[in-house]
Amino acid sequence: MASLSSIAAAALVVAGSTVLPAPPTTLVARVSNDCSEAADQVVEKTGGQLLSVQPSGDSCIVTVLIQGNGQRPRKVTMKVPM
Repeated sequence: MASLSSIAAAALVVAGSTVLPAPPTTLVARVSNDCSEAADQVVEKTGGQLLSVQPSGDSCIVTVLIQGNGQRPRKVTMKVPM
């Protein structure tokens, strides 16, 4: 039975002779604005609880939960420009 070190050495020889492709280039875009300000505006305006925020083009889709007086809370979604 082959020893662990001889198997590892064989694997290195095989790996060394194989041409591996270069890793893909990852591009990262920095965004000057995010949706945090839009979310703050909607929460302040509605008095609701923030549920979700997502960018959509040059706007943000903000969803809040607004408590009713003895009623079920209602979900409100607003589109706010960035």
